[in-house]
Amino acid sequence: MKKGVLISTTEHLLAALYACGIDNVYVELDNLELPILDGSARPFVELLAAAGRRRLRRRRRYLQILQPLEVSEGERGRPGFRSIAIQPANGVAGMTLDYTIEFPHPLIGRQHLDFTLDPDSFAGLLSGARTFCFYDELEQLRQMGLIRGGSLDCAVVLTRDGLMNNNGLRYPDEFCRHKAMDMIGDLALLGRPLVGHVVAERAGHALHTTLVLKLLRTPAAWREVTADQLAVNAVAAR
Repeated sequence: MKKGVLISTTEHLLAALYACGIDNVYVELDNLELPILDGSARPFVELLAAAGRRRLRRRRRYLQILQPLEVSEGERGRPGFRSIAIQPANGVAGMTLDYTIEFPHPLIGRQHLDFTLDPDSFAGLLSGARTFCFYDELEQLRQMGLIRGGSLDCAVVLTRDGLMNNNGLRYPDEFCRHKAMDMIGDLALLGRPLVGHVVAERAGHALHTTLVLKLLRTPAAWREVTADQLAVNAVAAR
């Protein structure tokens, strides 16, 4: 939201823009919500590839994490604990992620991903993972004015012990892949590519955006640098 204008469901497009290295773009909408498409970021990645890109003269600037920060809910080691933390990247000139989810459902359980984010890893690992929800939640979502165009063509819908989608899952860990993709879109709200290591444990949109706000309010935890400065720092670290 900015200047009184609220745009909803931006995370899939923002994740695609972030991962593809696009930081100067006009997006034209005819409504207050981005289209869900197939429920993943893959259509946006394909559109960006088809559109092409242009190099600009201005040097890209990054947020390099200098001090660890964490936000959490609940008590560590107890049921219901959730957290997301970011720390210095230890020589990596980009963002690395360690993401864990856990749901009491036979198709999900505990799932984990650990990877370095770049255009190839995003396109191959994350972009095709679809959003998901539980059938029992659908009526509540509709009453909130959401998912008005929702269908099995744009989401994975879980019953209490199975799946409503006839074509099944795209990946055994599609749920964790999608949550990690959501997080990248939420972190894109910082407005700069991150240089740091992110560790998330059963987090979600609320914790992702809380970390964004905490980072912006803690200027001592990061500094703004160019790619050249990152390269010099990496050489010095060796």
